[in-house]
Amino acid sequence: MAIAAVRPAAAADVDEIVRIQATTWETAYAELVPPAALAQLRSPEARRAWAGAIGAGGGSHVLVATEGEWTVGFCAAAPAQPPARDAAVEPPDTTEAPGIGVEHWAEIGALLVEPRWGRRGHGGRLLATAAHALHNAGALYGLAWVPEADAASRSFYQRVGWEPDGTVRVLDTGEGTLREVRLVGSLDLKLEP
Repeated sequence: MAIAAVRPAAAADVDEIVRIQATTWETAYAELVPPAALAQLRSPEARRAWAGAIGAGGGSHVLVATEGEWTVGFCAAAPAQPPARDAAVEPPDTTEAPGIGVEHWAEIGALLVEPRWGRRGHGGRLLATAAHALHNAGALYGLAWVPEADAASRSFYQRVGWEPDGTVRVLDTGEGTLREVRLVGSLDLKLEP
């Protein structure tokens, strides 16, 4: 068996990140997202956006998962953006940590493993590595937006203790809408061997 690892993404990883995102979305979300929107995932704009994310700094992290010589997944994580209403985001259990502000929150903006490499621990390694980096920078809690119909991703986050907090957002896909639920939980994750 090849060695599995997670490392920071480099500029040379952009094409693989674009390929993995497009392939995974085409497989998992073909019935949720119109073909025109899926096609945009392979566009020059998508490549530029990922190149910018890799070089963003400022507490942002783009990580890639590898197995042997293959790039099999990626994760993008950063400090959470304040809610549109500029109110402090509350942690999932405010009785333990009342008044924790947005500065103690981080967001997993994307976490994808190419379907053919699934169920091999790559997603868990990506999330644990991102959580560790974000926790070391002062974040205590994480959040992720997941399509409401994506039972596999919701189950993945629930296995590490992240739960829906009741917040839903609706995205315009150009030909309809996509409902996403927000999952939240602690960044104090442990990577199981």
